[in-house]
Amino acid sequence: MRKLSLIAAFAALLLSPGAFAASDVADPKEINWNHGGAFGTFDRSAVQRGLQVYREVCSGCHGLKYIAFRNLLEIGLNEDQAKAIAAEYTVMDGPDNEGDMFERAGKLSDYMPSPFDNEKAARASNNGALPPDLSLIVKARAGAENYIYSLLTGYSDAPSGVTVADGMSYNPYFPGHQIAMGPPIDDEVVDYIDGTKNSREQIAKDVVTFLAWAAEPTLEVRKKMGVKVVLYLILLTIVLYLVKRRVWADVH
Repeated sequence: MRKLSLIAAFAALLLSPGAFAASDVADPKEINWNHGGAFGTFDRSAVQRGLQVYREVCSGCHGLKYIAFRNLLEIGLNEDQAKAIAAEYTVMDGPDNEGDMFERAGKLSDYMPSPFDNEKAARASNNGALPPDLSLIVKARAGAENYIYSLLTGYSDAPSGVTVADGMSYNPYFPGHQIAMGPPIDDEVVDYIDGTKNSREQIAKDVVTFLAWAAEPTLEVRKKMGVKVVLYLILLTIVLYLVKRRVWADVH
């Protein structure tokens, strides 16, 4: 009887409305990304604009711990520009000759520091929620770029009959539809250095492009290698086929 009761309880849990809360999210918007497909490459201008959005909007809560300042040279910034960005950050270093830790300006060899000293500090500053590090966020979420873009542009008023908890925002693309992060972007939230129109959609697309690069800076190298490997295999197949015909030419 106890075994049957456990089975019944487990079945009730699986069939409860809450068990499927994560399955009622809206399908992500389909966006045509320049870096998509087998031959796609990153739009360097978009990546640089996305870096600006990250620094001005996202970096107050979200870290980028797997990206070093020297990596910014790969998106088209020159050394002086990357050094200037690094110098705006304070990095803990040491110990010095007296055995003490000390703070200094960032260098190209440093990784982007987290906005918080530890997890507890991050939660204390965000009403208990832990802002995720964004280094691999595009790879870590189903739907990848499309999901992140949809989430950033999907904030809206809750439908009639839906109550949103205090400190939460309604977003149909987030599991459960309630998210602790308020709408991070809107029209004109940043003024682009290159003069690009700063609509909400453009800002979201640029920062997602930057995060896609951050998740895989070697994407273009991987694709080029993939093309070379495919071409090599095609050539090898042709050669082996010709060799096979030559070897078996006299066999009937």
